[in-house]
Amino acid sequence: MTEEHPAAEDADATGAVDSVLGALADPTRRRLLDLLAAQGEATATSLAGQLPVSRQAVVKHLTVLDAAGLVSGGRVGREVRYSVRPAALNATARWMAGLAADWDRRLANIKRVAEAAERESH
Repeated sequence: MTEEHPAAEDADATGAVDSVLGALADPTRRRLLDLLAAQGEATATSLAGQLPVSRQAVVKHLTVLDAAGLVSGGRVGREVRYSVRPAALNATARWMAGLAADWDRRLANIKRVAEAAERESH
């Protein structure tokens, strides 16, 4: 019986967040996600028709998004139809919310210390 260590889970989560943030760094990939979210599913050809890039470029971007767990492609006949997979994006949003909460706590502590110091100086 083997048990995952929390540090291993954190490393896996960090790797997933890094992968998602790397994929989302490109504006074309963000636009592809927007299009897929709006349409439900689409082929690389139909997506390329809505962007100023070639079908081959769209396929390359979709490959990066797929590797990050943000989209998946499924074959329907001769076509590959892509759709959004929200789990990786949701995990990244949770990580960002936790990070924001940590900063909010830190800033609240700084504010308390500064206000206490100001009261003591008067």
